[in-house]
Amino acid sequence: MASNLGLAGDIFALYEKNMTHPATQPRAGKAAFRIGLLCLPDSNLMGLAAALDPFRAANRQAGKPLYEWQFLSPEGGKVELTTGLGFDSAALPFQVSFDLMIVVAGLRLESHSTPALRAWLRQLRSRDIAFCGVEGGAWVLARAGLLHNRRATTHWEDLEAFAQAFDEVEVVPDRFVIDGPAMTTGGAAPCLDLMLHLIRLHHGAEMSGQVANALLYDPAEGAAPQRLIAQARLSQMAPPVAQAIAIMERNLSKPPAISEIAQTVGLSARRLEMLFQDHLDSGPGAFFLKLRLSEARRLAVDTRLGAQAIAERTGFSSPSTLARAFKQGFGVSISQLREKQS
Repeated sequence: MASNLGLAGDIFALYEKNMTHPATQPRAGKAAFRIGLLCLPDSNLMGLAAALDPFRAANRQAGKPLYEWQFLSPEGGKVELTTGLGFDSAALPFQVSFDLMIVVAGLRLESHSTPALRAWLRQLRSRDIAFCGVEGGAWVLARAGLLHNRRATTHWEDLEAFAQAFDEVEVVPDRFVIDGPAMTTGGAAPCLDLMLHLIRLHHGAEMSGQVANALLYDPAEGAAPQRLIAQARLSQMAPPVAQAIAIMERNLSKPPAISEIAQTVGLSARRLEMLFQDHLDSGPGAFFLKLRLSEARRLAVDTRLGAQAIAERTGFSSPSTLARAFKQGFGVSISQLREKQS
């Protein structure tokens, strides 16, 4: 997996350089920006709302239709989301005529990302239409070949697997990425960040700020990395605690000793222990173990990886060590958890 680019200045220089597609240019005085919102079954309601509601709010703030959209799905008709809610959609048109195609996807990507859908998506490139992957949408776009030789991101839980599956994609752990016509986000909140950013590019910072205020949302910059722990929660902690957590997040597969983490953040192990207890009611060792076990549980539910591979990705010395910690942490074994989830 590619690492974050070096200095912040270099990040933003490359970031701005790649925003050269017509879909990211100012729209003042132009016709409404046309959006196709392609939602696959088993998608996340929050991802869908984050992709659309900022544009609805922009229209309301402007008092006119700055943005137009159409709901699409591979077969048309009702699309059911993971919550059980559904909505009506149009079938995919033979020819695409949007300014931006947003692909929202969630579970069961293998069955929903059909060869026919991937072939349909490839016309976006030939027609120079921008495209955006939300949640599992990045996987769908990558499988269609649309992210080849592009920078892209996906949810932090899937970054390593995404990089392994698509070695032709430069995978970065940013909240959202724009690379020419290709846009990808790391989840629902980063999707909000991206859409607010597009509104700023199209209609200025004041309009984007008004929309953010209407949504009671404080957007992050696109180059900001994804976090396992919410940024708002981290901001309430002592800086060394936030720094220590960031180190833990980056080293789930090869966990350093707590004394090493403490030294890195400029504290004694005892002082770091006290700060963790003050802010999290947990020692750093126990907190780190919970992070690793949480990732092990996700891998058990969302992938078919064996115990050996899960142990390697979460820093356990052997499958048996993982099994003991997993059973103690969750009360069930990996196989029992998978049976319940199936």
